Amino acid sequence: MHSNQQKFLDYLLKEKNYSKHTALAYGNDLAFFEAFLKENYDEISLEEVSYTLIRSWIVSLVDDGVENVSINRKIASLKAFYRFLLKTKQIESNPLAKHKALKTPKKIQVPFSEEELNKVLFEIKYPKGFEGCRDKLIIDLFYTTGIRRSELIGLQLSNLDLSNATIKVLGKRNKERIIPLLPLMIQQLKMYLAERKSLKQIVDENNLFLLSNGNKLNETFVYRLINCYFSNVSEKVKKSPHMLRHTFATHMLNHGADLNSIKELLGHSSLASTQVYTQSSLTELKNVYSNAHPRSKNDSL
Repeated sequence: MHSNQQKFLDYLLKEKNYSKHTALAYGNDLAFFEAFLKENYDEISLEEVSYTLIRSWIVSLVDDGVENVSINRKIASLKAFYRFLLKTKQIESNPLAKHKALKTPKKIQVPFSEEELNKVLFEIKYPKGFEGCRDKLIIDLFYTTGIRRSELIGLQLSNLDLSNATIKVLGKRNKERIIPLLPLMIQQLKMYLAERKSLKQIVDENNLFLLSNGNKLNETFVYRLINCYFSNVSEKVKKSPHMLRHTFATHMLNHGADLNSIKELLGHSSLASTQVYTQSSLTELKNVYSNAHPRSKNDSL
């Protein structure tokens, strides 16, 4: 890897507080583009690239059947790299300054219904002891707080403030936020903490959520947990932790919460990110409207 690329990745990790996973993805996109240049343009360097060459890469990706959403992500990596080079005065102009992202179809994610949530939380039989207590708490915490999977995995015992009914969450780019806890969550957390003490060994005492062997949770385990329990009550294709976050926001909107409050709870940096969830809420609103308005019963003009 060339020095500018390495400096760029160090910048993402140390100054922008990006995760190693995200920085690696940026590095892979740059390497992919560099390989294209090497094969087609006699090893021209990334610093010498014009928009015409980047455009030819985009065309080749389209010809190879790469979806627009994936192409946009790769170009976003390049754009960030060139912004860094411009900032550090390695180049005089950003070749992607006027680039417009390729159009992508809007996918409306259908959240879980309140009925599906109630079935998972109150009708399914959970395993006895530590595992069942932990599993139900994880599902309910996702649904009542809207936290991300990585945030839940990273929760420490010190993040809990049961006396004030709050939990401190470390979000993207190390941004902290305080989320209120419902009384029922306080009860569940106390039950879980009592069960947690029954484990034979605990590898990391600081982690709130643990596997049965005392180790920290991992992303695959959490995904499978959500997928497994919701497969019993829902036929939706996507049954993931993120879908519970989506469900949290949608149900809050449906019950009258304002968008700014949901933005703060979710830890979004801009309102635009939160507005994605209004589409599901609008769909629900349309259903209520069509069923409730007197004119909907009369099809004549």
